[in-house]
Amino acid sequence: MRKLSLTQRLTLVFALMLVISSSLILFIQDRNRTQYSDAMIQNLSRDLASSIAKSGTLMNAQGTAVPAIKTVFGQMMSYNPSVEVYLLDTQGHILANDAPAGHMQHQKVDIQPVQALLAGAPLPIYGKDPRSASALKVFSAAPILDGNRTVGYLYVILQGENYQQLQQGVLTSVLRSSMFWSVIVILVCGLLAGACAFYWVTRPVRKLTQQVTAHDADRQPIIEQLAALPVSKQQDEVAQLKNAFIEMARRIAAQVQALELKDQQRREFVANISHDLRTPLMSIQGYLETLSVKATSLSEAERSRYLQIALTQSEKVGMLAQQLFELARLEHGVVTPQRERFSLSDLVQDVMQKFELAIEKSQLDFHFDIEPGIPLVDADMSMIERVLTNLVDNAIRHTPSGGVIKLRIWSQEQKVMLELEDSGPGISPAVSETLFERPSITDPTRRDNGGLGLVIVRRMLQLHQGDISLMEAPGACFRIFFPL
Repeated sequence: MRKLSLTQRLTLVFALMLVISSSLILFIQDRNRTQYSDAMIQNLSRDLASSIAKSGTLMNAQGTAVPAIKTVFGQMMSYNPSVEVYLLDTQGHILANDAPAGHMQHQKVDIQPVQALLAGAPLPIYGKDPRSASALKVFSAAPILDGNRTVGYLYVILQGENYQQLQQGVLTSVLRSSMFWSVIVILVCGLLAGACAFYWVTRPVRKLTQQVTAHDADRQPIIEQLAALPVSKQQDEVAQLKNAFIEMARRIAAQVQALELKDQQRREFVANISHDLRTPLMSIQGYLETLSVKATSLSEAERSRYLQIALTQSEKVGMLAQQLFELARLEHGVVTPQRERFSLSDLVQDVMQKFELAIEKSQLDFHFDIEPGIPLVDADMSMIERVLTNLVDNAIRHTPSGGVIKLRIWSQEQKVMLELEDSGPGISPAVSETLFERPSITDPTRRDNGGLGLVIVRRMLQLHQGDISLMEAPGACFRIFFPL
């Protein structure tokens, strides 16, 4: 059974149900036919016993008239060979009959069915056949009266031995033929109905199976094909199963795309690290090799300069490695903001104190425009300090001596806005489009877009549901916001 397919199982179950139902129908049909026939015969012959009883004196208080009874019983059974006539006392004992010797199996008949028939109980009513050990037959009965007193009963079996022999002979062949053709009709109708049902039920199941199992060698096309199918609007079980497969295929396809994107980002990240670290490391290696090979021929000033260059490059490598590590932690959700409420204006003042010497050295003019009553922000103070430090440092480094830097803070639409503008050369349109995306050696449009600092700034702001954008201005102008 386990090795059978769903269609084969349904066929086997349907065939068994068809055979069982056909057998039950034939059994019920035969039973109903028998009961109907018995009821009709008993109803038509209800007054037969009364007619026989009125034909002569069969019994009185002095006893039975046996010769007269034999004559009457013999005449009735010759007129109607299917009946058997018996004379009973009030207790059901058989007083007289016309059966051949040795045919009587019982000398007493249950009197309760006789009384039920005379009381008008619904037909058919079955009584005991004295000639059989267990058979029940329909009968006709009439009381034998002596004045107003019942002294016995006339008991007439309506389906005697002759009727039974006739039924087993002629009627059996007719019934067998009728049942045979009934079975044929039931089977043909059942097979037609089953074929239609199998077509309607198993066809969508087979179609869905073909869609799911197609191209077994490569499972990915199946997922893509299923994901591209429209969701069925039908409500039957097969349609619901198909919709479940489609939804599952779409989730798997989305997960595969996400995995492919993650893998691509991983390869790109490794390539970027290799590219970013290669230049300063090669510079350090070159100067150190020069110091090693030409140690005796270099002057003290040259050795000092080479060492200083190597040290500067090593610091650059360290800073780049730290930025890459920090960016990786931000992008992969390792860092979680530790939020607290603080004043952004006070934090800006603290950050500016770190750059006082650099501002004085470059002779820059720093202008503040802070709107009074700025609400407190709920954010990670160390991250926001890192954002402000990066932006101010970029503005100072790219603003020429004697230039101007403007910082403005205001609230707008449940947000705290901060804008930092410098009077430097600004940012070229080619770089501005990918300014906040990580540099990539695999994408020509993102090979040199300003480094990792602004990328880290944007990731930190996004962790706070904020963002940064580049505004149009003569120099470089960055605007950031924090939701309240």
